[in-house]
Amino acid sequence: MARFTDLTTRVKESSAFVSRIAEEVHINSQEAWNAAYAIGTEQLEQLTSLRAFNSDLHYIDKGPLTILYLLCMDAINCCFWPQPGLEYEHLARGLKEALLRDKKALDAGRLACITGSQLQELLSLRKPMPAQDTRAGLLREVGQQLLACFDGRPERLIAQAQGSAARLVDIVTETFPGFRDCTVYKGREVWFLKRAQIFVGDVWGAFQGQGLGRFEDISQLTMFADYRVPVVLRQMGILVYSDQLAHKVEGGEELAAGSKEEVEIRACTIEAVEALKRALQERSSKDGCVVPHSVQLDWFLWETGEKERETAPPHHRTQTTFY
Repeated sequence: MARFTDLTTRVKESSAFVSRIAEEVHINSQEAWNAAYAIGTEQLEQLTSLRAFNSDLHYIDKGPLTILYLLCMDAINCCFWPQPGLEYEHLARGLKEALLRDKKALDAGRLACITGSQLQELLSLRKPMPAQDTRAGLLREVGQQLLACFDGRPERLIAQAQGSAARLVDIVTETFPGFRDCTVYKGREVWFLKRAQIFVGDVWGAFQGQGLGRFEDISQLTMFADYRVPVVLRQMGILVYSDQLAHKVEGGEELAAGSKEEVEIRACTIEAVEALKRALQERSSKDGCVVPHSVQLDWFLWETGEKERETAPPHHRTQTTFY
C-alpha cells in the first residue's frame, strides 16, 4: 500500500495560502455569494446528479476498461490551445473510438512503447498534436507503471485506494510522476494535481459513484485548475485580475508555467470555487438547497465555458503538460 499523505488537503491549503497574498488576482467574495443564491433549485439538483457526467462522450462499460480509458485520457488531457480547432472532445472521442475498434488498443503492454506518431494514428488525427511526443511519453509511463505495479490491471490501482478518493489521488501521483502537478510560490510548495484529481472525479462520475467508482470522500477533491474555468469565474465577477494581468491575458501573451501570475490564477480559481461552495452551504442552512461537491461545480463551470468558448474572452496561455 502506498503511503497516504493526503495531497488533496495540501492542494486546498496551498491554494488558500496563495489566494491570501496574491498580487495579480483576487476573489470577490460578495460575487461568490451572489452567484450561490442565483443558481436555481432545479439547476442545483441537476448539478448534484451523477448524470451530470457526460456519458455520451466517453467510453463507459462499467468495467476495468473504463478505468484504463480514463487514466489514458487524463494522462494526456492538457494544453490544446496552441492548435486551433483541437479540443478536449477530440481526445475523448479518439480514445473511445480506438477502443470500439480494438478492445486491446490501450493495453498496458502497447502503451509502454507507444510513440508520438502511433498516438496520432490511435486518435485518428490528421496532424500532430502540440507536444505529441511528450504526451506519448506520459502514456508510456502509464503503461510501464501499470505493468510494474499492478500487473497491467487498472482495477488493481483502484482497489488499492480502498474506496477513498483522496487516497487514490495520492496513489496516482506517487505511481505516475507525470501527474505530479506542483510548483513553488514565494518559497512555498503549491499543489494543484489537476489531472490526478480529474481522473478520480471521472472514475466517480463514469461509474455513478458505484462499484469501482465508489468513493466515500469524493467531497475532498477540489476543482480542476485549468484554462476554461477562470474565464467563467471572471465573467461572473468572482475572479478579478489586475489591469496588468488582464492586459496580458486578453492580448494573448503567454504566461510561463510556474510564474507568479500563472500560479495565482490557478490557486485563486481553486479558492474561488471553494468560496462558491461555502456560500452554497450557507444558503443551504437557510433554504435546504442541495450543495454540489467541488467536482460537480467544476463540471458545471467548465461546461458553461465550453458552450461559450467561441464568444468568451481569451483564456490565459501557458504551455504545460499539467492542464
